Amino acid sequence: MHAQRLGKVFASATTWYKLVRLNKWRRPRLRVHPSKPKDGIRSSAPNEIWHVDTTLIRLLDGKRAYLHAIIDNYSRRILAWKVSSTFDPSITAELLLNAASALTDEKPTLLVDGGVENFNGAVDELVDSGLLQRLLAQTDISFSNSLIESWWRALKHQWLYLNTLDTARRLEKLVAFYVDEHNTHIPHSAFDGQTPDEMYFGRGEHIPDQLAAAKKAARQSRLKVNRATTCPTCEPPKPIVN
Repeated sequence: MHAQRLGKVFASATTWYKLVRLNKWRRPRLRVHPSKPKDGIRSSAPNEIWHVDTTLIRLLDGKRAYLHAIIDNYSRRILAWKVSSTFDPSITAELLLNAASALTDEKPTLLVDGGVENFNGAVDELVDSGLLQRLLAQTDISFSNSLIESWWRALKHQWLYLNTLDTARRLEKLVAFYVDEHNTHIPHSAFDGQTPDEMYFGRGEHIPDQLAAAKKAARQSRLKVNRATTCPTCEPPKPIVN
């Protein structure tokens, strides 16, 4: 439009974009982005770092449902979760109390995003009591809260969006099934095949060695079968009998 107002070019937008590409009229892009950490924040034991977040899920009737969850950084285990038909900031404190009920001497560091669900009187009271510490992602530390956000993506795209989300009750049943599968049955690649429950409770130390031995045995068996199989092309020709 500017070129037309200057009386320089009168052409369709498609032709204009084509000329831009052919003549390389694009402005040079020289912005250098700051380097991002390749690995996220990692803990060395269960209950050192927790991630809490809330995600929005739209139902078929247009209503909204809110899913709150806490995940352990070390084991990727879902410690507590809840589906609500309304946005209730007090649910975060409720889940934290449920997750902390099994703690002994641990004082987890809670990694949160900014939001009223994470910064309110009930959560502030838990922090002030010394039960846990709270860090604001990408503000108090350079790391983001991406660990639980990646779990949201897996939950939604690998399970929830494959089902009919018509009511909050139906959504709650689907989430309950997936959380149980995630914690107890689905092996995690970061743990060499151990599940989050096995990592959290320390019951799966033998799993990596067991899988490595099974893989080695399967490879040897496959080699044995392949070597015992003869190739008709490579067999010596049979004598011709007149």
